[in-house]
Amino acid sequence: MIESENKTNGNTNEECFFQQLDIEFLIHEMKDPLAIIETGVRTLLERQNKYGALNDRQIKTLNRILRNARKARGMTYNLLEIGRSEAGGFVLCEFQPAEATYDALVEAHEAMVGEVPESNYRYETFSKATDFFNGQHIFLDFSSDAIQCRLYQDRIKFSQIVGNLIKNALHHRKTRLDIRLRQQSDSIILEVADDGPGIDPVHHQKLFQRYQQLNPGSSVSRKGHGLGLAGARIIARLMGGDIQLISQRKQGAIFRLVLPIKMESPRE
Repeated sequence: MIESENKTNGNTNEECFFQQLDIEFLIHEMKDPLAIIETGVRTLLERQNKYGALNDRQIKTLNRILRNARKARGMTYNLLEIGRSEAGGFVLCEFQPAEATYDALVEAHEAMVGEVPESNYRYETFSKATDFFNGQHIFLDFSSDAIQCRLYQDRIKFSQIVGNLIKNALHHRKTRLDIRLRQQSDSIILEVADDGPGIDPVHHQKLFQRYQQLNPGSSVSRKGHGLGLAGARIIARLMGGDIQLISQRKQGAIFRLVLPIKMESPRE
């Protein structure tokens, strides 16, 4: 009787525990080969004087490999951070959400679109960098109070949430992406808006469920593995906040992250 009660879908709790450990170990072990691929491709692109000149077609192919290696690395870290968050693994520190958001944008752009010029890479060049991103139809609107604000949260998890929202918008936008950051009372609010196909309200909750995908035949061209947005919301809620979706079919989408400025303790 006890054995029967402890079974879930044919597996005992102990079996499920070790299966989860196997999955987490596999995800962890993926980091090194992905890093080697990324480093190798970057070396070929950046040290042509040593390894040989590349033609335009080869450069284009290598850049595509590099972007996808970065995507895979990002997915790996996202999965690890979800597990760490659910286990209560948070490293709290004080940081500027505006700077962290900008850094997440640079990384997301390199993973999804292409490299950001070195002159626009750092947050210190924010005013100049906006010209570059405006040319990419990415528009930044950071309020003065948000720029001055300092969060007491887990910066790595904050950056991964923001990066997921930006990558999602880059993937689904038609031409435009807007990133808005502001402070409201004791919370910081980040909105990532795209002008993509939009999402029918009946699908909103499914979009945040792990391993769930919207039906491609539902006139909502949002596809994926059901991990990025689901993981982002899980982490946001454990940090004391939430992610809200504002969208209608054919009207784009706004993903709104709301986080307390100071994280007291992880939510259960």
